[in-house]
Amino acid sequence: MGMISRFIKLIAISFVALFIITTGISLLFPSKVVVSRAININAKPDSIMVYIKDMNEWKKWVEGMDDISVHVFSNAEAEMGETKMVIDSISKNSIRSLWQNKKGKWMMSTIQLYTDSAKPVTVVQWAFEQHVKWYPWEKFASFMNDKILGPMMEKNLDHLRKLIEKN
Repeated sequence: MGMISRFIKLIAISFVALFIITTGISLLFPSKVVVSRAININAKPDSIMVYIKDMNEWKKWVEGMDDISVHVFSNAEAEMGETKMVIDSISKNSIRSLWQNKKGKWMMSTIQLYTDSAKPVTVVQWAFEQHVKWYPWEKFASFMNDKILGPMMEKNLDHLRKLIEKN
């Protein structure tokens, strides 16, 4: 009986030690995770803002927004599957929207337009920002944000570029 209790004790101590080490390592990771992508579009900011400030226009360039399961409630509020999206603020060269997933967690999305008066190109930068708690599983899971969101953002920005440059 003594051997089994020592083995169980060893497993319990190992589990606690592993949890402490994992938590310690995860505390070195930032609590704010940002995934960002940018693209150059040969157009003026005004012609780009038409498509990004109105969620009804997102159907033309955001993949999945034209699906029957998407509900656009207004030009500033929509629901795609289990994700709610709300345009929070609009300025001359940027929009900020909030995205809430099915677990109730929010991410902030910002699309900013940058111009150079010497060039006829507008840089469109799209960024998602998420705050994660100290929990090790949330910190480690945040590494996947770039792999999940990045390709989707690149594809949608390319759709936006093609849509605008053909008009």
